[in-house]
Amino acid sequence: MKEIKNASVVGMGALGLLYGNLIQENVGRDAVDFVMDAGRAEKYRKAEFMINGERKDFRLTKTEDAEERDLVIVAVKSTGLESAMESISKCVGKDTVIISVLNGISSEEILSERFGKEKIVYSVAQGMDAMRSGQSVRYTKEGELRIGVANGGDEENLKALEIFFDKAKIHYTEEKDILKRMWNKFMLNVGINQTCMAFGASYSEVLGSEKLTGVFMGAMKEVKDIAKKKGISLSEKDMEDWISIIKTFDPNGTPSMGQDRLAKRKSEVELFSGTVIRLGKETGTPVPTNQMLYERIMKIESEY
Repeated sequence: MKEIKNASVVGMGALGLLYGNLIQENVGRDAVDFVMDAGRAEKYRKAEFMINGERKDFRLTKTEDAEERDLVIVAVKSTGLESAMESISKCVGKDTVIISVLNGISSEEILSERFGKEKIVYSVAQGMDAMRSGQSVRYTKEGELRIGVANGGDEENLKALEIFFDKAKIHYTEEKDILKRMWNKFMLNVGINQTCMAFGASYSEVLGSEKLTGVFMGAMKEVKDIAKKKGISLSEKDMEDWISIIKTFDPNGTPSMGQDRLAKRKSEVELFSGTVIRLGKETGTPVPTNQMLYERIMKIESEY
């Protein structure tokens, strides 16, 4: 039986720190490191990391010093995926399992092309309300990973990952139809992430405004319509379920793109409405809400 004993994480955003911290706390300090280029390593060695107000000390490894690992967790933004693949190149051996917690529906395919589809376990991160400010991360809900194999993935890798997650106390649910789950989460992100950023709103402000709720739901519906043409069945109930989940989040919180606006940094708009607009053209699906959000967000970013 395959066994995962150690992991490298690439990306020190909210999710990278969340999962790296859980592995360090529950499996051991030697079981996890963060891999990065020399510049980032130098910067982060001087930083003080805090998780829910508690100081943390993580192992940082330069790309050139990285070693082969049993598991690699990719936790960067989509704009950093290409450089992340370079960072983890020495971490990936023939038996390494790779999992991506990136938003969107394409990172697994990109990683498969580079490292081999048999290494990839598909995942969707959901239900967490982690927010990062500088090197500090706070969360009230850890959420869970929905995981599964698809497109030639290896069931043995999935089982080994589940055993390791049990040790690390990382919550997960195995999905038999992981591609549907990924499209479902993509639908949510296209709606809530972009609405919060485009209108500078918190979760409660989106749900408390008829106008903003309409934008949120309209953007999700356009994803649902495209998914149907791709052979993936999403429903009105899936959309309503996301509203119920968001109601449990910190009402004053905002998702990653909302945080991008506050920090005046480039967002993942190309990953969300950019992808929807492209797929809308491919499938002949009207996407006016996403077109509006794309133009509005691009204008906001141009004024930073």
